[in-house]
Amino acid sequence: MPFIEESDLLELHKDIDKAQIINERLLDQIKFKNKELKSSKIQRNVLAGVTTLFLIGTLAITSFTAGLSRSNTYDNQNLLVSIDSLDAVKTRIDNLQQKNEELSLVKEFYLAKMFLEKEKIYSVQVKSFVDNNLTLASESLTNTMFVKTNPFYSYSLGNFETLEEARSFRYQLVKMGFEDAFVASYQDGKRIKIEDPY
Repeated sequence: MPFIEESDLLELHKDIDKAQIINERLLDQIKFKNKELKSSKIQRNVLAGVTTLFLIGTLAITSFTAGLSRSNTYDNQNLLVSIDSLDAVKTRIDNLQQKNEELSLVKEFYLAKMFLEKEKIYSVQVKSFVDNNLTLASESLTNTMFVKTNPFYSYSLGNFETLEEARSFRYQLVKMGFEDAFVASYQDGKRIKIEDPY
């Protein structure tokens, strides 16, 4: 076995103690550096989070204000369009009211015509045709009647409540050249009889 002198042993112990002290200092430095790294990592993460939140907030505010400015522009345009179109709407309402009045008159006419069809009325027949292809006449004409009287289609003018009114109208038509005109009574859209012209 090798032999170590006491002085060498003491030197070795001193070297070991110095090495342990150096190791402890290095460990302390490593711990300190680790703490610094952890805190810098936390700071970086916090800074990255704050930066991300800042960017998201900036984008949100920018898009919100852009949306508001577009919305305000859109609202202003809509307001201008609404003001401009208000006159058009008023004109349209006036037109619709006028059409409604016209339709009311037409409705009243058809109601009166339906009433007249149920009541006995007098009309002046001016012509008869074999075919029902009268191009100038329409059943929607007021005070006219188209009645099928076998085998003819008769064309009558005027809807009168009394026989005297119908006779007076017949007289005017005869003076105009309708010499064959005669007064007939009608009910439910059918001719009842030919009336005496005088």
